[in-house]
Amino acid sequence: MNDQGRNGLLAAAVRLRTEGHREEARQRLLSLSADFPADAEIAYQTAWAHDVLGLEAEAVPFYERSLAGTGLSEADRRGALLGLGSTYRVLGQYDKAVEVLRAGAGQFPDDGALRTFLAMALFNTGEHHEAMGLLLQLLAAGSTDPHVRQYRAAIEHYARDLNETV
Repeated sequence: MNDQGRNGLLAAAVRLRTEGHREEARQRLLSLSADFPADAEIAYQTAWAHDVLGLEAEAVPFYERSLAGTGLSEADRRGALLGLGSTYRVLGQYDKAVEVLRAGAGQFPDDGALRTFLAMALFNTGEHHEAMGLLLQLLAAGSTDPHVRQYRAAIEHYARDLNETV
């Protein structure tokens, strides 16, 4: 199959998923993934199709394959890191979740979703101090609440060290 055929089939499968025909999309993506086992974009879309159906364990190898390959757009790479990390977390594989989400937050430090999911995984591993610090940083940086904004400097200060006292 040529690239044009691949692109059309992939676009059709993604459209099915976004229109709510998730199982049909998953089946088409599984077929495409079998035809293009080294294609990172197809692997990512196949992972996503499994994830939205609650088939997290089945999504993992596709997320891993997508991240091991080349050719993902920046947005899809972000999505794959978040998807794999949050999937590991849902499956109770907290250390793996922290590893993937920490790598994602390192590659995309401006991505609040990656840092939020990292904070959840850190909580699950008992790293409450770091988890709270991340969430406080996000709150200080992004809150539109005027009362939070008033104390932004203090919140940012304590986000660095919640145990600090005078």
